[in-house]
Amino acid sequence: MPGSQARSRARDRNNVLNRPEFVSLNQPPRQHVEPRGGGGARRSAFRQQSLNQQEDGGARLSSSCGTPRGSRDSQDGGLGADAGGKEASRLPEQDCMQLNPSFGGIAISSLLAIDISLSKRLGMCASPAAPLRSMVMLLAFSGHALPWLCGTLICLWKSNTLAGQEVLVNLLLALILDVMTVAGMQKLVKRRGPWDFPPGFLDYIAMDTYSFPAAHASRAAMVSKFLLNHLVLAVPLRILLYLWAFLVGVSRVLLGKHHLSDVGCGFALGFLHFSLVESVWLDSATCQTLISIGTLRWSPLL
Repeated sequence: MPGSQARSRARDRNNVLNRPEFVSLNQPPRQHVEPRGGGGARRSAFRQQSLNQQEDGGARLSSSCGTPRGSRDSQDGGLGADAGGKEASRLPEQDCMQLNPSFGGIAISSLLAIDISLSKRLGMCASPAAPLRSMVMLLAFSGHALPWLCGTLICLWKSNTLAGQEVLVNLLLALILDVMTVAGMQKLVKRRGPWDFPPGFLDYIAMDTYSFPAAHASRAAMVSKFLLNHLVLAVPLRILLYLWAFLVGVSRVLLGKHHLSDVGCGFALGFLHFSLVESVWLDSATCQTLISIGTLRWSPLL
């Protein structure tokens, strides 16, 4: 017996599988030994019961809403896929518009940028502390609608000739046309001035609340052209009248009320108003009828 035990021990030592690195291969896998008292079984049973209750509650909720959970997930997935497809279809077009702008768009954007920059630099009298602000404001007020409408009405009331009343009635209609047309275009465009000043009391009276087109420039161009066409003036007075119309438009830029493009479009609109009034000129009889209707007691001159 001792000899056989010694031989078996020698074989075990010589066996390669008995080395330390191979010991784990020869040992059977360990079984999980639960602690005494059955606590692990109770915990597993409690977890299983809670999971079953959660599944039952979710099933009841989905059945009460009337839509199965799987179909709702599929609908959400479909909506997400549709939204993703629409966004993907829109993104290339937007990228192309941003990366490949048209030549016209680039030119217009560049001109607008230059217009805004120059208009802000020329607004030297926009600050209340500017030295020539009062003079520039007086020059701009000479192109306001209020003095021209009131002056035309006073001259019409004082006039005693048919020719004078004819000219004044047509001038009054031209002024009303100018005020209404410019106010409508300003409400349509709604462009702010370069310094974005709030409109004043006189601006609200003349409905001159926005920047484009310049109402003062339009009125000055129309009135100057009208007076030059219907009054006999000397050459120096004619030059002064043109210069006055130009300075009225410039004064609005110096005050920071309008852009250069607003004043230019105002001048063009004023010449257009003059052409329109000349094409629909009212004769003396029509003017006398309008005067009698307007005053209710005005007797037309014979």
